[in-house]
Amino acid sequence: MYKKKIAILAGFVAIIMLVTTGCYKTDTLVVNPGGQITQTLSFATDIIPILSTNCAISGCHVSGGHTPNLTATNAYKSLTDGAYFKANDPDNSVIMQWLTGKKSPAMPLGNAPNATINAKIYAWINQGAQNN
Repeated sequence: MYKKKIAILAGFVAIIMLVTTGCYKTDTLVVNPGGQITQTLSFATDIIPILSTNCAISGCHVSGGHTPNLTATNAYKSLTDGAYFKANDPDNSVIMQWLTGKKSPAMPLGNAPNATINAKIYAWINQGAQNN
């Protein structure tokens, strides 16, 4: 009887240890956020403001800073030339990997992942990533 109680207790302890040590969260990923946006997005009116506010800031993605250059006049060409997105395929676009934290460092620095930013850029890429 004593051995049976010990075996049950050992099994219970093993289950508790497995549950508490096997499940933990290290990163937050926003996956497939584009389904939330149904209106057609414009690069000029929807994406450039995001890039200007969060990316094309001093020391970051500006001329002389980190690539790609995301200033309003250079962003589309820099993103296209550097193959940072695959039109109609946001899940396999490098820019989405950075925005969701799948690629390090998560962008934008200090504000990532950001569901609103991710949803808009995801939807824009999913809609064909037009320079409109």
